[in-house]
Amino acid sequence: MPSKPDPVSMAWNAPPFDPELSVALTALADEARQPFTRENLAFRQERDAAARPRPTVLELQADGRFEVAELRVPGAQGVQDVSLVSARPAGIAGPLPVLYYMHGGGMITGNAWSVLPRLLREWALTLDLAVISVDYRLAPQAQYPEPVEDCYAGLAWLSAHAAGLGIDAGRIIVGGKSAGGGLAAALALLSRDRGGPTLIGQLLMCPMLDDRNNTFSSHQMAGIDIWDRTSNATAWHALLGKRHGAADLPPYAAPARATDLSELPPAYIDVGSAETFRDEGVAYANAIWQAGGQAELHVWPGAFHGFDTFAPRAALSQDARNARFRWLRRILAQPDANSGSAC
Repeated sequence: MPSKPDPVSMAWNAPPFDPELSVALTALADEARQPFTRENLAFRQERDAAARPRPTVLELQADGRFEVAELRVPGAQGVQDVSLVSARPAGIAGPLPVLYYMHGGGMITGNAWSVLPRLLREWALTLDLAVISVDYRLAPQAQYPEPVEDCYAGLAWLSAHAAGLGIDAGRIIVGGKSAGGGLAAALALLSRDRGGPTLIGQLLMCPMLDDRNNTFSSHQMAGIDIWDRTSNATAWHALLGKRHGAADLPPYAAPARATDLSELPPAYIDVGSAETFRDEGVAYANAIWQAGGQAELHVWPGAFHGFDTFAPRAALSQDARNARFRWLRRILAQPDANSGSAC
């Protein structure tokens, strides 16, 4: 009987990119495609911060279409305040459902402000949805559990102060992309285990879930995906330090480590067929189903990591945005949304 193929030896047999996405990937500057390493991390962080200026409150208000406020709330155990950016469609009375959002960037780059224009444009106005984006501390300056505890502290605060914020504490969705998707999954686990805020959904876009970095797709897409296993290892080591890969790592650090995915809010999970995180995303959805929960899984054919950011006009990117929108609309329209039932 033939032996099981070694993932490394199969790397040449990677799924092809979608033609439109392939053009966008080829057009990227060489420096944008270089992997993150421990040696270049500090330089890449500085360059990312300079290349991604934060929009101001005035810019986010978009000529009065949105009400925007920057908030400072108590951090975990009062150690350090957490910055939140709260935005909602202007002029809508009554408490709104809220998307509590964690930005991407591998836990090592990004900020809470830059992601908001797109979230507000695509979801907030059409769905009458408030969005609160959390500016969690980045690795390696902050290591686990600091980033996820920042996110949890903000979530607990907004739930406790929902009336003053004009949001419905019984209709909170956590969401994020890439590292933010991993943090959203971790928040769903933390909220369940700590008896924290009730969540009605978790929106996990190409989520970063598994520090072990040893799935078939992580080997298959090495040196090919825009976020490959070299960048992934660099980011996880920055977050976890000596705990990277430890057998007893908590699931709140890497949700793929969770052994109990029961009683979680319904999940939306999407990944590309040609991305590093494909197999861990698929496995997470499968584990939720096996635990009796709800998960909607999309594997976008020929998509690399973060494809819709780099090629927003591609047909596949539009399909992905439409699928996420439809899921959000269904979750918000459920008559039993306030119950937070996962099953």
